[in-house]
Amino acid sequence: MDMNIVGIFLTVALAHFLALLSPGPDFVIVVKSAMKNDSKKAIGVAAGIATANALYIILCLVGVGAILASSALVLIALKVIGGLFLIYLAIQALRAKKSDYVNLSIESVKVKCSDTTFTKEFITGFMSGILNPKNLLFYLSLFTVVLTNDVSFMFKVALGLWMTLVVFFWDVAIIFILSSNKVRKQFTKISYYIDKITGAILGTIGFTIVRSAFTKQ
Repeated sequence: MDMNIVGIFLTVALAHFLALLSPGPDFVIVVKSAMKNDSKKAIGVAAGIATANALYIILCLVGVGAILASSALVLIALKVIGGLFLIYLAIQALRAKKSDYVNLSIESVKVKCSDTTFTKEFITGFMSGILNPKNLLFYLSLFTVVLTNDVSFMFKVALGLWMTLVVFFWDVAIIFILSSNKVRKQFTKISYYIDKITGAILGTIGFTIVRSAFTKQ
């Protein structure tokens, strides 16, 4: 196997997983659903979020790929924009204060039976993922690494499928693990430090992408 391909996969997969570790709006919605509903219904939220992510991945593969095929300058511009966005996420994480993580405990949400359905939870998750512009920008920044003629289309599709499945199973894991109030409180305490570590790594990856835009002509 081409070691360059392996390096690309590991870089993108690592950046993607680190982003998942950093709690955001989708995380809060998943935990709320896990607290209010049984696991079978809450999984609808995970499926909805994963579907929204898959849609953005497809847009990046098809739409952006066609544009990049016709302009090397556009590729350079997108690499710079994508890399700077990762750096922006890193700065936001590094500048965050401990008080910003208090709401992750979601103390105001009471555990109770809900009359919702899997479909309703799916729609909630999908809308959360699709209405967050950061998701599109994040995938765009990642795919600038692989949207080149040196990487086969099947590899790009496989990478997109991998990221979609990782999103789904990560959210499912949150549903089964963090729905426990005791576990959730412990996670809240370390979320601040998780963001600092992931912020530093994402910033490094973002800088690497920006630099590659000017060194690989």
